[in-house]
Amino acid sequence: MSAHPHPSTARYWALIPCAGSGSRAGGAGPKQYQPVAGQPMVRHTLAAFAAVSQLQRTLVVVAPGDRFLEPVTTASYALADCGGATRAATVTNGLAVLRSLGAGEQDWVLVHDAARCLVTPQQIGQLIEACAQDEVGGLLALKLPDTLKQEQDGRVSATLARSDKWLAQTPQMFRLGLLQRALAQAGVEVTDESSAIEALGLAPRLVSGSAQNFKVTYPEDFALAEAVLRARADATRTMP
Repeated sequence: MSAHPHPSTARYWALIPCAGSGSRAGGAGPKQYQPVAGQPMVRHTLAAFAAVSQLQRTLVVVAPGDRFLEPVTTASYALADCGGATRAATVTNGLAVLRSLGAGEQDWVLVHDAARCLVTPQQIGQLIEACAQDEVGGLLALKLPDTLKQEQDGRVSATLARSDKWLAQTPQMFRLGLLQRALAQAGVEVTDESSAIEALGLAPRLVSGSAQNFKVTYPEDFALAEAVLRARADATRTMP
């Protein structure tokens, strides 16, 4: 099975699943709404996507009844409160909403974790450039820098070769119709879009990301994200 790109007519849409509870992060409420460097984490994510001129629109998919991000008329994103119990269910529901907004079968959709608040417009642009004419699509990823251990009963059972191992990041960019079919076949428990595409027998392109594009998951991650964002803000203020 293969996709058939139409680069001259395809548009680009972003889809941000934002319906998770963030239980591993601790704190009160979903982690994507917890403050980092002066504003809710997801606001940093949305600011990065708002600065990408190629995007037709960004859709944020939240849990039913969630009004935290209720957009004002000047918002750079659309909001849909049709999040599901899993990431795959949330993305599936979001793809249907993109269809209703005018997205077509061959349009590209960039799915990005709300909690990857350190992604930059440049990284998003690099993914678009690398995959715009790819037959499958692809994802930002990072070559594994550390020695990889396999565990059994709390002890090391093997050391695995790392030369061909990558850490999957987001955005992950695939054509809307292809991604809908892949998720429908893979089921709601699949953990990322690339896995669903791989299950169709396709091989997504790996595009080098950044170690800073990590997913804020645990309590200690907030301090690191805060430090990076404040350092970026300081660098911007000191630019001539």
